[in-house]
Amino acid sequence: MGAPLASWPWDNLGSYKYLLYGPLVAKAVASRAWESGSPDRWCFLLLLLFLLRGTTYHLWCDFSNMLFLNRRRQIVRDGVDFEQVDKEWHWDNFLILQFWVAAMAMYAFPSLRHLPLWDARGVAVALLFHVAATEPLFYLLHRALHRGQLFSDYHSLHHSVKVLQPPTAGLATPLEHLAMAVLMAVPMAAACAAGLGSTWLLFGYTLVFDFLRAMSHCNVEVFPGGLFQAVPALRYLIGTPTYHTIHHMNKDTNFCLFMPLFDLLGGTLNDKSWEMQKKNSAGTEDIPGFVFLAHVVDVMSSMHSRMTRRSYASSPYTPTLLSVLYWPLALVAMFMLWAWANTFVYSHLRLRGRLLHTWVVPRYGFQYFLPFAHDGINRQIETAILKADEMGVKVISLAALNKNEALNGGGALFVKKHPGLRVRVVHGNTLTAAVILKEIPAGTAEVFLTGATSKLGRAIALYLCRKGVRVMMLTASEERFRKVQEEAPAEAQQHLVRVTKYQSAQHCKTWIVGKWLSPREQLWAPAGTHFHQFVVPPILRFRRDCTYGSLAAMRLPADVQGLGTCEQYTLDRGVVHACHAGGLVHFLEGYEHHEVGAIDVDRIDVVWEAALRHGLRPA
Repeated sequence: MGAPLASWPWDNLGSYKYLLYGPLVAKAVASRAWESGSPDRWCFLLLLLFLLRGTTYHLWCDFSNMLFLNRRRQIVRDGVDFEQVDKEWHWDNFLILQFWVAAMAMYAFPSLRHLPLWDARGVAVALLFHVAATEPLFYLLHRALHRGQLFSDYHSLHHSVKVLQPPTAGLATPLEHLAMAVLMAVPMAAACAAGLGSTWLLFGYTLVFDFLRAMSHCNVEVFPGGLFQAVPALRYLIGTPTYHTIHHMNKDTNFCLFMPLFDLLGGTLNDKSWEMQKKNSAGTEDIPGFVFLAHVVDVMSSMHSRMTRRSYASSPYTPTLLSVLYWPLALVAMFMLWAWANTFVYSHLRLRGRLLHTWVVPRYGFQYFLPFAHDGINRQIETAILKADEMGVKVISLAALNKNEALNGGGALFVKKHPGLRVRVVHGNTLTAAVILKEIPAGTAEVFLTGATSKLGRAIALYLCRKGVRVMMLTASEERFRKVQEEAPAEAQQHLVRVTKYQSAQHCKTWIVGKWLSPREQLWAPAGTHFHQFVVPPILRFRRDCTYGSLAAMRLPADVQGLGTCEQYTLDRGVVHACHAGGLVHFLEGYEHHEVGAIDVDRIDVVWEAALRHGLRPA
């Protein structure tokens, strides 16, 4: 049996825990509590307060993950991994607990339900009791929680993550959050006991308290260093994110709630706090060795982002009711990005001590098929490549439509335009082809290939025909077929066969799909067919008597650090698109050539073996 009040009684409820708000929600709705004359208006105000409290932490969390704004001022330069996201998944348990504590206080003290809107004298009383009671009591409690059994049974949970984020403020036991609720209540209770309480005081003190707690855990130094040089006394009146991060690095110092004055009085103030704060506020740029240049897929999946909902982005993408409700805001964001945004840093992780970035071109999938948008998209990509070159990045890998043949020839446009590039531009499709080819069972004698003359289709056809596999290439263009066939060795050309109808493959059970298939077209495949795919979006899984492969992808090595986001289009945790993995292999191998334009068929096996050697595995 564990320590008392060390775990949450509703742990087994999962997301159904939010039903615990239900009784007061029902009471507020039944009594129309939002109306000013309602006797239960306090229910509405309490629900509103806790909604605002949750929003405060969410907004700080969003800010913490906006690397394009704050990466230079990050304190701990590591990403938040899946383990931490899972550990903090129910960070908001404390809000449910404190909600019911507040509700019970309202029932126990009916006068709290009828407070005036505002009384400035109550603010003065609350500030006095915060400094005289809440701050010193928290300091003493916090020091006690760092001792022996209290630390191991309770407070060690809060110190179990490496990278502070606003949800980390909620990562604690019920006992600690009950104590925090009492300490929060002292200033407000004192003001109310003196007859000076007000609604604005309850809202203001609580939200400022949450604001400062979320800020102290945000892992971004938000205060300018010069502020504390200009007004030295402020050092003891307000703790900075750096100040609290030092406490998590060195557990014997910096115990205060918000005011370092109490660490000074208690002899626990870390003497490097302000030197580190000044350094972090000045900011430094960490140069990545590898950049994956992605783009947004569509409006719905744009919400599958660590900058909006960290926990949502840590699981494979699926539309949710909440994302449907947020869709209008996401649509507005799309137009704003289109009008004003430039390529930005989205995420980072580390592999064997090397920093890897993902940058995002602020364009959505459909925009790549608008002819008038091509020049603007290519300017965004070109600017990103030149910026990476200037920074000293070794490899920049183009994702999905950023390497579209019709757009820029698979990246060849930029290499031709800037022959002196030091950064290597990579489309990564050599490994994509390898992943698809290695999925085909040994002994396969015949395949049916759609998208047969595309970049990937060509490489797959040429590779298979060299192995003696008969490839039925679906294409309406005799000229494009002949061009591919002539690239094959003379003795292998007979294995490439042009077909123009799906009926030609009605006896072939291996379909390689590079062009979208409608359900009607899938009906031509015989029962037992397996559909391998390199088409985006993937085809509908229409046939129950057939099997469907996923998009080409690979699992990252186990020693990757700071990975806490799933790539779009339903990829599992730790899995990336094969082109992403291909760019990473290019970087890890130290290849000196650009990988743009047509796929070099001779390098397919070379890149595959290199990927396995570096610990990447088929997903």
